[in-house]
Amino acid sequence: MGQPLAAAKAVLIMLHGRGARAEDILSLVPELDQPDFAYLAPQAAGNTWYPYRFLEPREKNEPHLTSALATISGLVEHVLGQGFRPEQIGLLGFSQGACLAVEWAARNPRRYGGVFVLSGGLIGDVLTPIPGSLDGTPAFFGCSDVDFHIPKERVTESAEMLRTMNAEVTVRLYPGMGHTINEDEIAAVRGIMEKVAGKKSE
Repeated sequence: MGQPLAAAKAVLIMLHGRGARAEDILSLVPELDQPDFAYLAPQAAGNTWYPYRFLEPREKNEPHLTSALATISGLVEHVLGQGFRPEQIGLLGFSQGACLAVEWAARNPRRYGGVFVLSGGLIGDVLTPIPGSLDGTPAFFGCSDVDFHIPKERVTESAEMLRTMNAEVTVRLYPGMGHTINEDEIAAVRGIMEKVAGKKSE
């Protein structure tokens, strides 16, 4: 959706949640209202990126987790091969896709256009320090404060981890919200995307 890569000013990689499809996450594109972007949304096999909860030990979700992360790596390398810089690439995910997006960014640290974590957090039963710097990457975390799937403690813990990696982090916990995406989150993502869209070399 959006622009073809050859004409786009920036790229947003969008990762759907468990049991969903690429088309579901792409339904956010009209709301984001950023026509200069190319939007890439891979499809998980069986509509699930990894089989168990993201709070389980990482090894329990293998080899699916490594395969899912490799899918993102392949997309990013393809985009870089088209002449984009890392800071022109954003990653957005919802729920399981949000966990995957922030996990990939933390494991492949450099300056990105933005990391948008909508109801998600870093993967694993215990978080340990990750080496490297995100070099000022804007990172937005939005989640309900009572999300059954995503404990708010993991959201804030993940945000703090990215702060230690030099990301510019914003966290918004919404009282009593369901497991969904709200207009405030969309507006926050849109604001960061607007800045990213102006960064492609002419």
